[in-house]
Amino acid sequence: MFFIFDKIVFSMAAMRFLSATIEFTAAILMLHFNKVETAFKINAVLAMVGPTVLIIVTTLGLVGLAGKVSFPGMAAIMLGVTLIFLGINKL
Repeated sequence: MFFIFDKIVFSMAAMRFLSATIEFTAAILMLHFNKVETAFKINAVLAMVGPTVLIIVTTLGLVGLAGKVSFPGMAAIMLGVTLIFLGINKL
């Protein structure tokens, strides 16, 4: 007996699993190398992974909502996402 997932939801979850795997691997590497300098470099790479995954998952969510949400609702969602990124870049 198999449960069929929505393709968009499955893709969003898969991206989050991939992100978690990358984060977990980075933590293991930090412990393996056991040097602050190396851990700092690994952490810098992770700083690029997080926002990229957020953008991809948000885009997938917006694609999934495209036919279900009215135009003003979609505009409000897109404005909210834009404000999140503006807030992150201003800090």
